[in-house]
Amino acid sequence: MTCENEIQINGETYIKKGTLTISKDVVLVRTYSAGVHFGELVKRNGKEVTLKNARRIFYWDGAATLSQLAVDGTSNPTKCKFPCSVPEITLTEVIEIIPMTIKAIKSLNGVAIWAR
Repeated sequence: MTCENEIQINGETYIKKGTLTISKDVVLVRTYSAGVHFGELVKRNGKEVTLKNARRIFYWDGAATLSQLAVDGTSNPTKCKFPCSVPEITLTEVIEIIPMTIKAIKSLNGVAIWAR
C-alpha cells in the first residue's frame, strides 16, 4: 500500500517530512491486564474493544514508548517478540487506544512471528 505522501526508492518507502498518515482502522491497544495488542478495530463499547487480525506485543525494542511505536514503528524488529496473529480478540479493561500510522503498521507487520 502506497499513500500519496510516500515514495519508494530502491525498495525503501519514504514518507514526506511533516506528514503522518493515520490509519482509521488499525490501532494499538493497551489493557489493564492483558498486555498490548495491535489490529483492525472492529468494535468499541466502553472499556471493551474487539480487534481482528490482531497480534499481541509481548516485547518490543526500537521505540521508547507505545506512542512512538504507534507512530514510528520499531527500529529494531529482530529484537521484538510478537506471536502470530489471531483472527479476532475481544479485550476488556482497555486503558489506551492509539491510532497507528501507515509507517508503523508496515513496521510492526514486518516483525517475524515469535514462538518459543
